[in-house]
Amino acid sequence: MPWGRKKRKGPAGGLVYSVLEQGFTAPIRDPLWGHIYLTPALEALTKAPQFMRLYRILQLGPTYCVYPGAAHTRGSHAIGVYCLARRLLKHLADRGADAWISPTGIRSFLAAALLHDLGHFPYAHSLKELPLESHEALTAKIIQSEPMKKQISATGADPYMTAAIIDENLSAQGSGETEFYRKLLSGVLDPDKLDYLNRDARYCGVPYGAQDVDFIFSRLHPHPKRGVDIDSKAVPSVESLLFSKYLMYRTVYWHPGVRSATGMIKKSLLNAIQNQCISLEELYNLDDPGLFALLTGRNAPLLGLTDKVREGNLYAKAAEFPYTPKLPPQLLDITARYQYEETIAAEASRILGVRVAPEEVIIDIPEPITFETGLYIADENRYFEQSSEVFTAEIVQTFTQTLRKIRVFVDPRYRSHQKVLRDIVHSTLG
Repeated sequence: MPWGRKKRKGPAGGLVYSVLEQGFTAPIRDPLWGHIYLTPALEALTKAPQFMRLYRILQLGPTYCVYPGAAHTRGSHAIGVYCLARRLLKHLADRGADAWISPTGIRSFLAAALLHDLGHFPYAHSLKELPLESHEALTAKIIQSEPMKKQISATGADPYMTAAIIDENLSAQGSGETEFYRKLLSGVLDPDKLDYLNRDARYCGVPYGAQDVDFIFSRLHPHPKRGVDIDSKAVPSVESLLFSKYLMYRTVYWHPGVRSATGMIKKSLLNAIQNQCISLEELYNLDDPGLFALLTGRNAPLLGLTDKVREGNLYAKAAEFPYTPKLPPQLLDITARYQYEETIAAEASRILGVRVAPEEVIIDIPEPITFETGLYIADENRYFEQSSEVFTAEIVQTFTQTLRKIRVFVDPRYRSHQKVLRDIVHSTLG
């Protein structure tokens, strides 16, 4: 496909442009992207109860315990993703994507960008290791259920296509267009990542996540199978994004204080589920206040951990070391991890001469993460990893390895015994 701007003058091209340009008369003011315009039907989706719930879920959950400014919500993020998705699609249509995208597909993609987090759990990723359905699958179910299904249809979108763009476990029903939109919504330079890196950095007050979105979009070129290709001028922007993601995980998302709070919530909820104080079904479709309301008055032994997080009384880091596959594989099972916490607590009790309860010890292991680098550089006829002198496959692997650390947190009253606790942890976990 030739480089440069490529205006379509035929009937199909004109229809695509009218779908992307006309009728967007409802403004929303966003502190990051300025005025964001929606159609009245899309604006109605943002007023639906299912979307309003997202305004009551903090985007970064307990991160405010470390970065007080991190009070932005899933709702504002969702609108930001929609904004960038529309800008991206307008640019790609101008570069030739209008040859294979349809009015229904465009509207379905915009609805998917706006609604992609409808099924998200409360308190960010604190519930991630619990045996729950994925939030993408939950989002797809909401989209295909009434009354949301009818409201999405009113925008001109296809509810099933909208759901299938978000949940890749749904069949694309032979639609190459659906696959194209999936690549746009979830990829190296997707609107989701470009919004959350910029937005999270802004509200946490750190410089690491800022990306030059306008320049990035100017170097993208549509591809029906790969979603987007880049040209060689975009290589520094991709390197910047990957390094930003690394720094945001290192300083914000996986900050020890954030991991402590997340681990405390997880341990509290898992214990409540195991003691049948709450059911898995009760955790669906909650917002942050609803999660804490659910736990109020229940009698699970460890629900006090949740109150400690709400009060900012976080567990202290006792030990930290890199994750290695040589560690006992049972540590990756959150339910089996408890026996190691019991062992550490028992050994600490013996050495310190005071009772250390198992609930006062938390082993935290972040989930594996990836640094997507599969972009194709069209004018060099090779992939990004083959072109970048900085982000080779080996360097990317090193990033993931250095970020993923096992941490053990304990009640802060044992803070003065950190050296003893660290030795106990190392001897227990090997």
